[in-house]
Amino acid sequence: MSNYNFSAISDACVKCGKCKPNCTIYKISHDEVKSPRGFLDLLGAYNRGEIELDKNLKDVFESCFLCTNCVQDCPVSLPTDTMIENARADIAAKFGISWYKRLFFYLLRNRKIMDIAAKFGYVFQSCGFKIKDDNMSPRFSLPMLKKERLLPTASKKSFLNSHTEFIDNGGDKTIGIFIGCMGNYAYTAIGEGLLKILKELKINAHLMKSQGCCSAPAYFTGDFNTVDYLAKKNIEYFESLLNSGKIEAIIIPEATCSAMIKVDYEHYFHNDLQWKQRAINISKKIYLATEYLAKFTNLAQILKERNRDKKLSKITYHDPCHARKMQGVWKEPRELLKHAYILNDMSDNHSCCGFGGVTMQSEKYHLSRQAGQSRAAQIDAMDAKCVGSECSACKMQLNNALHIYGSDTKCSNPIELIANAL
Repeated sequence: MSNYNFSAISDACVKCGKCKPNCTIYKISHDEVKSPRGFLDLLGAYNRGEIELDKNLKDVFESCFLCTNCVQDCPVSLPTDTMIENARADIAAKFGISWYKRLFFYLLRNRKIMDIAAKFGYVFQSCGFKIKDDNMSPRFSLPMLKKERLLPTASKKSFLNSHTEFIDNGGDKTIGIFIGCMGNYAYTAIGEGLLKILKELKINAHLMKSQGCCSAPAYFTGDFNTVDYLAKKNIEYFESLLNSGKIEAIIIPEATCSAMIKVDYEHYFHNDLQWKQRAINISKKIYLATEYLAKFTNLAQILKERNRDKKLSKITYHDPCHARKMQGVWKEPRELLKHAYILNDMSDNHSCCGFGGVTMQSEKYHLSRQAGQSRAAQIDAMDAKCVGSECSACKMQLNNALHIYGSDTKCSNPIELIANAL
């Protein structure tokens, strides 16, 4: 059983129910069992040995989207998401992890092999997918591959392999870029946009080519062996760059990656004080890309001057759960985008897009689809050309949801939108 004391957190819940209205899975199921206080009750009973971890309990714990709405709405911020993530490690230990997930996590641990796999994916993607523009839809159904589904195309060359490690923009400071796996292999325009912005700002870029996956997919699935390997590898690498003075900060244009490194590494190493402190130390130098650009550069002023006399397009914005709720970043992307676009906010900034992780996307896609359609309706009602979201998981989920909904609105990372405005 996980070394977290589930009972202590469960007992602290006073069952006030404030967590329920914004809970992504509860809004779909209307089942008290699949609500934050239901999860905590079951976790406490499991911890005390009153119930067995069987397939029914496995199904309940794997139905959580980990959107952290409950943590935000809880009067005492009980970490329901962290408890479920640790329960999933027990699930993985007892029931094992599906072959395709193990293969995926193996590739995430081995970037060179992943590079080769990505090249094969690019060459042969038209065999299994119908390609249209920068998206593709499967010709057949497998886990993660539903015929109706819209997925990003694989890029001919990864972002990290497309550039030298150090890019001199004539500046007096250098920042590291952690690009994330989807940004590296599929949504490469995000990284290219970030390089364009840094060139405009005369800030040197270090691509940190020895970076590994942030390990979020494995963490949300319960593969803690992969998390341990990748987290320690990244921490050691980041320390070497930061302590040597090669970079002064690390920016990440991906909310899930940033939250994993900045917040969840500390949670993961809760029982290892040395690694926990090392995780805390590097977290002080980790920033979401828009957070850093809004706080430490004059990009907002440049955008304002550059777009003063232009006819601006209308956009809206979707807050990634791992940005607004876990890192408190929501004002910063808006502060930048409002100078280049007509930015109209949706009335509901709590809603999760419904991505939910590898298990949700593969084994519980019907739940992910339902959550996505709800958010797509809210976005479509804004009559915006584009919806921004600083997360590639949100981008993939929302583009698929909007496609199924029949909307012409597309989702882009704010870094792409800002680069286009320059």
